[in-house]
Amino acid sequence: MTQASFPKLLSSQIAFDIARTILDGFDRHYALFRQASQAAKGHFERADWATAQRAARERIDFYDKRVQECVQILEDDYAPEELNDDTWRETKLHFIGLLSGLLKGHKRPELAESFFNSVSCRLLHRSYYRNEFIFVRPAVSTDYIETEEPQPTYRVYYPAADGLRFALRRIVTNFQLACPFADLDRDVALVEQRMIERFGLDRMEPNQQLHVLSSLFFRNKGAYIVGRAINGAREAPFVIPVLHGGDGTQSGLVLDTVLTEPDQILTLFSFTRAYFMVDMEVPSSYVQFLRSLMPKKPRSEIYTLLGLQKQGKTLFYRDFLQHLKHSSDEFRIAPGIPGLVMLVFELPSFPYVFKVIKDRYPPPKETTRAQIKEKYLLVKHHDRVGRMADTLEYSDVAFPLARFSDQLLEQLRRDAPSLLAIEGDRIIIKHLYIERRMVPLNMWLQDAERANDQARLEHGVIEYGNAIRDLVAANIFPGDMLYKNFGLTRQGRVVFYDYDEIEYLTDCQFRDIPAPRNEEDEMAAEPWYPVGKHDVFPEQFERFLLGNPKIRTIFMQHHAELLQRAWWQSHKERIQAGIVEDVFPYPQQIRFINKTNPAASPSTSCLETIQ
Repeated sequence: MTQASFPKLLSSQIAFDIARTILDGFDRHYALFRQASQAAKGHFERADWATAQRAARERIDFYDKRVQECVQILEDDYAPEELNDDTWRETKLHFIGLLSGLLKGHKRPELAESFFNSVSCRLLHRSYYRNEFIFVRPAVSTDYIETEEPQPTYRVYYPAADGLRFALRRIVTNFQLACPFADLDRDVALVEQRMIERFGLDRMEPNQQLHVLSSLFFRNKGAYIVGRAINGAREAPFVIPVLHGGDGTQSGLVLDTVLTEPDQILTLFSFTRAYFMVDMEVPSSYVQFLRSLMPKKPRSEIYTLLGLQKQGKTLFYRDFLQHLKHSSDEFRIAPGIPGLVMLVFELPSFPYVFKVIKDRYPPPKETTRAQIKEKYLLVKHHDRVGRMADTLEYSDVAFPLARFSDQLLEQLRRDAPSLLAIEGDRIIIKHLYIERRMVPLNMWLQDAERANDQARLEHGVIEYGNAIRDLVAANIFPGDMLYKNFGLTRQGRVVFYDYDEIEYLTDCQFRDIPAPRNEEDEMAAEPWYPVGKHDVFPEQFERFLLGNPKIRTIFMQHHAELLQRAWWQSHKERIQAGIVEDVFPYPQQIRFINKTNPAASPSTSCLETIQ
């Protein structure tokens, strides 16, 4: 394109005005997003967990609300014929100019481009989802975007100057939390000892530094200091959790531990947990920093865990399209027991599964597609406590038809014909969910038993019970507790991923099975007592979970109380009383409470009541 033709191309005032409207809509969205993230600090300082949880749920909906607002403005201001091909092509060019034409460029161009795509796709037909009209690839670089605020993306501390303990104390106090610590000197000394043991920071080498992100990461009842230690040529991540009252008796804040192992940090930032509340002027800088701590974690997942889930979806889909170009294997039905509600398929070379809601569900399932989507939305908004997989929801996804196995295509046509459309060499799936691939727990247990691997079998059963306990602590009753509805992550954690029967624990009625009145009752095929929609009989779990004697022995040794109505009812009553249980995203044994108060009970140590 010549310099003379460029001004002629960008001649539409309508195109410029549309671009300006979309960018203004995004800027409004991100301003509100930052306000919510900034408010998290106050919620933490006041230990106002109810408000913190509500704010985290509400923030998830900010994006779609702003997109819809922007679409409504454009539909009100312009006739459909004004939004033609030439106008929209020029609108994209104007948008690029607005992002890069500011004094120092836009601070969040990648997010603005995704917002542009979202608005465009609400207004355009699917056939226009191509590079001329939307950002299939990023147009504005996020490299070296500078912050304009006094607060940089991360602060640098030099332990060699005044000592490691002094540097660690400065790191903590620089966050200026508006509530006192119970014993900061004690906690800093414990952090120092752990970091010396892990990183050898007592051995001074050239270029010894601590880099710490300038904003705290808030989630549930914790605030997290995220950084990396540099000692010569070595670089290692660390995260310091800050909590209220570490042993349930002392008042004030505590440094609960320091996470230094890569697996511990990956678990903290897992896709099975709620999104963090983090104030970021330049999100791409935070993503770049976090990738230096977790180099194998995709950028899409990092954006998502920061609460920027739409950007996560955008990057995930770009990665998926790139993978399709460089692979040749077929999509196929995922291994495992087929579900009654979902048809699950996979691309073996890609570490995710694709889930489609079937059109019909055989008895005893009584549900609808709308109800199932509501359950998945419930999980999206809820605290997943490391035990429920986050899902990416997509509409109108195009796949290469030639890559679908005959068996998969036949099953899709039989089970979900309303969601399929064939367009030339592409198959369009109108709605689906995408999740991280996990090993189904039933298959894990079967493999462990076939291999006579007692340790593997124990791990699966114990983790299964722990997953149930964590879900209960988050006010979640999984509904269908069969092993096939749970899977194991790469870190060996058991995670629940079948949501069509999920319920809030507080909506359930936990009951004991009444004693039979006579012999006819005892021999009856159907219950002789009334059963309500939300009635749950925990003693029945034994029938469909513990038929295997080896599994039964392990389960009864570690989780026998899960078969008792009283256990479930007591947890329901605690939640109804406003008690928010702590579910720690790291092992209990690494907490400093074990050193400062060895008698403290991990299961009852950190319970706080919402006032």
